[in-house]
Amino acid sequence: MPNVSNAAQTPQAHHRIEPVAEDLGRLFSAAGFKLALVGGSVRDTLLGRLGNDLDFTTDARPEQVLKILRPWADALWEVGIAFGTVGARKDVPAGEGEEARSFQVEVTTYRSEVYDRTSRKPEVSYGDTIEEDLVRRDFTVNAMAVALPETQFVDPYGGLDDLAARLLRTPGTPESSFSDDPLRMMRAARFAAQLDFEVAPEVVAAMTAMADRITIVSAERVRDELNKLLLSDHPRKGLRLLVDTGLADQVLPELSALRLERDEHFRHKDVYEHTLTVLEQAIDLETDGPDLVLRLAALLHDIGKPRTRRFEPDGRVSFHHHEVVGAKMTKSRMTKLKYPNELVKDVSRLVELHLRFHGYGSGEWTDSAVRRYVRDAGPLLERLHRLTRSDCTTRNKRKAAALSRTYDGLEARIAELQEREELDAIRPDLDGNQIMGILGVPPGPVVGKAYQHLLELRLENGPLGEDAAVAALKEWWAAQS
Repeated sequence: MPNVSNAAQTPQAHHRIEPVAEDLGRLFSAAGFKLALVGGSVRDTLLGRLGNDLDFTTDARPEQVLKILRPWADALWEVGIAFGTVGARKDVPAGEGEEARSFQVEVTTYRSEVYDRTSRKPEVSYGDTIEEDLVRRDFTVNAMAVALPETQFVDPYGGLDDLAARLLRTPGTPESSFSDDPLRMMRAARFAAQLDFEVAPEVVAAMTAMADRITIVSAERVRDELNKLLLSDHPRKGLRLLVDTGLADQVLPELSALRLERDEHFRHKDVYEHTLTVLEQAIDLETDGPDLVLRLAALLHDIGKPRTRRFEPDGRVSFHHHEVVGAKMTKSRMTKLKYPNELVKDVSRLVELHLRFHGYGSGEWTDSAVRRYVRDAGPLLERLHRLTRSDCTTRNKRKAAALSRTYDGLEARIAELQEREELDAIRPDLDGNQIMGILGVPPGPVVGKAYQHLLELRLENGPLGEDAAVAALKEWWAAQS
């Protein structure tokens, strides 16, 4: 982390975002209004991680902001105007030694957001000073500003010191902050995960005492914060905070339920710790950036265990069919959190399939079983590979190495069959039109049954060839009469 021990660094860091910020500052000043770069944009500038999204705050009202931005911006949108926010895009051409850049800008009127006790939506009122605006913000590290165009640093709540200490505190009391917007409790967990910061003890205490207040927040907002947490660099840290404060009991109770008490003989591993480790191991296997489907599947893959746990007569602990139960629970929870249907389907499928490999033994599967594994995984096959490999958390290095070698063998067999049989597009040797022509039947259930019969033959035996498929179809048809 860069040294942020004094405020004098701020104008120098701010220079990185010229000319967009200073251009806007001059425009607002000429119109008689104040403007400041604010919140996460200032924080990320100081951390050396600022992107192309810039947040500003102003005393101008939204209609006045629109009037100023319209001739300046390359694009403009008013989606958030009801909450005092106007969005814009500004394209900056390439300069000497610099590439062209496109900035996403949001300008928000000084405001305060307050939930009443029964509403899921914040009431918005406008303020007149930047200090009044900053005190409403979630954490001190997000309550800093740079007034423009003079680039004066504004930090009334000690955000710079907290940034240097890697600490999350609220500008006012945490109880007041979380009462105003309960989602801030989840944001504390998310920022802890994104920034690898610690959360101040008084903030954790307030989160714990007020956890049930999160229920007033819409499922969509909760889901979005959970996604940001999961896609961060340190999701374990944020998830632990959700569980330890009781927030997970409200928004993801299946995660809290994984903290099963271990039996007196320690015959089964800690499912909660195992899950967090699987998530981290899955992240290590990502190759194209954060993968929300894989991370959700890793987080939820064992949530069926608490419902299926049995203490067997011989002292063992079993979780029979926990993958099937877990898939149903995953679908239910993700649906309640308003995830898109396709995402729900993919994550649930991975949860359902995550144990399939353990029937492979040391390579006893027939080619037919391998084909079915590929067919059932479909486009999720690569993610299933990563999830299955991540699910090994044994400390026994010999056992872990043996499992890894076995899965290497399975992947090699899949690759061989894919090359030989085009497994990625497994289908019968005859299509529906051919089936109808050979059998002389119209579209209907019979065609579907015939197609499924030929598909089963294809999975069992590999490609038959057209002649053999026609003969098999006729034989099946004769047996139906």
